[in-house]
Amino acid sequence: MALKRFGVSLEENLLCELDELVTNQKFPNRSQAIRFLISKEKVTEKWNGNEEVAGAIVLVYDHHKKDLQTKSTDIQHDFHDLILSVQHVHLDHNNCLETIAVKGKSSQLKLLSDQLIALKGIKHGKLVMSACS
Repeated sequence: MALKRFGVSLEENLLCELDELVTNQKFPNRSQAIRFLISKEKVTEKWNGNEEVAGAIVLVYDHHKKDLQTKSTDIQHDFHDLILSVQHVHLDHNNCLETIAVKGKSSQLKLLSDQLIALKGIKHGKLVMSACS
């Protein structure tokens, strides 16, 4: 894809914020930061528009919690058409990390993640969504 150059006029304080973003995120330049912001906004639009997105649900939980694994598996089976893969990692004797790769309508992914995160014994959970294309 060909690159196009254009000029942008910004208030000084907004330019300072852009430069701060470049520094904090370690972008090589302002152009890359602007590309990132545009892509992020496109993903947000797809998420809010209930379009197809891909993502991951990350869960940290106590594997000793009674029936947690069974309940989590039951929920995942209810949404089997959205789940691409599941990775289970033992963090220590008590805690596990599960990463569930998902793809589907954003509202369905949110519903799945909300049900999993709400399970008793989940210490932390987060859904991260990105565009499929």
